[in-house]
Amino acid sequence: MITPRFYCTQTLEAVAVSIYCPSVRASDVEINVDETLLTVHINPYFLRINFPHSVLDDDQSSATYDPSSGYLTVTLTKETKGQEFPDLDLLAKLLAPRHVEVPKQPAIEVIGSETSPQGELEELVDLTAAVTLEQREILEGACYGFMFQQISSNHFPAAENDWQFPQTIAESSSPLQLSTKRYYGFLDMYTGYFTHVAHTENDVNELGSEAESCLPEERRAKRLQHEEVKWDEEHYMADYVDDEYIQELLAWEDPELGNAECIFTESENMTMLHLPRKEYLPTKSQERNLYLTLLTLLFAYAYDRRTTQHDPTPESAWTICSLVPAFSALDPPPYVSLESVPLSIPTSGFTDSDLASALMPSYRRSLAFPLYRSFAMADACRNDVAAILAKGRRTVTRYLLEMKHVLDHHEVYYVYNKIWVDDFCVWIQASASDEVLLDIAQQLNALAITKSMIGWNIEKLEAATLLDTTSSDSDNESSE
Repeated sequence: MITPRFYCTQTLEAVAVSIYCPSVRASDVEINVDETLLTVHINPYFLRINFPHSVLDDDQSSATYDPSSGYLTVTLTKETKGQEFPDLDLLAKLLAPRHVEVPKQPAIEVIGSETSPQGELEELVDLTAAVTLEQREILEGACYGFMFQQISSNHFPAAENDWQFPQTIAESSSPLQLSTKRYYGFLDMYTGYFTHVAHTENDVNELGSEAESCLPEERRAKRLQHEEVKWDEEHYMADYVDDEYIQELLAWEDPELGNAECIFTESENMTMLHLPRKEYLPTKSQERNLYLTLLTLLFAYAYDRRTTQHDPTPESAWTICSLVPAFSALDPPPYVSLESVPLSIPTSGFTDSDLASALMPSYRRSLAFPLYRSFAMADACRNDVAAILAKGRRTVTRYLLEMKHVLDHHEVYYVYNKIWVDDFCVWIQASASDEVLLDIAQQLNALAITKSMIGWNIEKLEAATLLDTTSSDSDNESSE
């Protein structure tokens, strides 16, 4: 079945769905309405939409087909007149499966039970009655002596220590691995995508042929090691001194962030129609990690968008993938918290330390991998991420769709859409909160990430570079 193009509109009393299905017979259309669910089938098209509120198929509802335009328009009455249906432009949210509450099954099922036969019970009673008084005294004395010995050995030392037993911290151990498969990607749902990575030209893969077998802590260790190897002091110092073009990039303003409203284009709607139809049920911890991972994705795209001035180059896919730790090393946040970052009282549930630690690898990688390496550029990208988040889910979705477009056109790096970006495009529309995004944006704007946090003595390098430049200028003046 083919999912047709469609769009939704609403009035105070009804919601209308316009479906593009050219060259069909209107008499063959099948329409079914079940509370919030609308199903439309007309061969070869099939559409299932889950509205945020219930609709009715009553006498005021209608369905009309215009052969000249190829659009079938289905108009349904709102169950509650005047009720606003939000997010009708977020197609991935409308196409997501309806959540069904699954009744909880008993945790333990009694298959059968066994009881002692009556004959065995009677035999036990007879044996007990046959014990003589002398035998009972011997048994009771032996039991008392054993119990006294146990009590003395266990409780007398405790009594001497104010009834406090000594306690030791259990040694932490790695979780038991019951499978050779290693999972990664969005909510750790994927595996097997890098089985033959050694035979592909994946230049951003930092795990080599071990991508499918590395444990999470091994991935992080390899990533950190690779960042140290790629860090080039001379490259950074050269860009610090000769920063004329970098200053032009810093002065560039993203026109998209100045638009008052985000309205999806026909091309973007088509892309959203081809996104996976999934329902995600993350835990609270997983949901926090998704927001943190989102920051790293937007940072990478903001860097490429700024350095190319929204005109992607053949190197854009490499740049984006190199800057996202979750792509190149399959190592998403959370990372180690930074104690040097002051804590605020967040309404989003994230501390300044959470956000700074999530962005720290992005800062480091922007200074070690791409062509233009500038701490000021990294700060500008952080501000861009804050501006994107402040615009809400629609703008975030648009930027993710543009990133997906860049990666989809690369013969190798499209795989990161499969395990990360596609799911993020769906999750942002269906589950993310505009309030949380706005709170994070406000925190990012006030966040202070210093050069000393990077760990590469950047301040000393810059001071030495300025001193050397000043000395060279003085020598040139003296020679003249």
